[in-house]
Amino acid sequence: MAERITPGQVEGEPGGAPWDAAGVGGEPGSGVTPAWDGPGRRQSDEAARHERDGAWRRERLAASRLYLCTAIRPDLAGFADAVLGAGVDLIQLRDKQAEAGPLLEAAAVLRAAADRHGALFAVNDRADVALAAGADVLHLGQDDLPLGWARRILGDDVLLGRSTHDLGQAARAAAEPWDYLVAGPVWATATKPGRPATGTALLEAVADLDPPRPWFAIGGIDLDNLGQVTTAGATRIVVVRAITRAPDPAAATRALRDRLPSS
Repeated sequence: MAERITPGQVEGEPGGAPWDAAGVGGEPGSGVTPAWDGPGRRQSDEAARHERDGAWRRERLAASRLYLCTAIRPDLAGFADAVLGAGVDLIQLRDKQAEAGPLLEAAAVLRAAADRHGALFAVNDRADVALAAGADVLHLGQDDLPLGWARRILGDDVLLGRSTHDLGQAARAAAEPWDYLVAGPVWATATKPGRPATGTALLEAVADLDPPRPWFAIGGIDLDNLGQVTTAGATRIVVVRAITRAPDPAAATRALRDRLPSS
């Protein structure tokens, strides 16, 4: 029988050399990740002995408010530590142009940073990269891998998120066993060229729908329009340029976090 490759391990070296967030290229790691001690808190030695299972990840997701998507960038390690330390709850690797090799290298950096800060690490679209990287979350769009296949590949402990762009899509996602849904784009954004903005009306409709699991607003959200988002009923947001393009990403993170409801 062929040996099963588990998350955090890839083939290539005799016996399937381990790969994890401690380093790329076969450096062994502990395979144990820290528990969450609350927003912005680093983990104690005792907490670090707990594994990230599905229950831990879902509890951490429920407490999350600020979700950041980032592409590969030269300063990725320092950038990730800065924004996670300032209050980002989930950090997603989203780089549509990158091949698997660079994605795995970047994933190792973000996996390690998320572990240090007790945050969640997500991968966009690529179930293979999520599996190899030991991601906490896989985020899927409307035309991406179906939910059932994602579960078969990743198992029950990895969280699955769904993009939605109208109330019908949001209602279907809420009725299906996704771990969270994202609604938008509220405003036009360069990360989704050609996709029409939904406006805050979609957020109001999703808030009225009251999904049974967490949901996030997305699309052109920044400090100037965040008040409109929260007034429409969203308590969680996904951002990209509001932090990635900021002169001081940590300060931008803190400013957004301070304007979001705490519960």
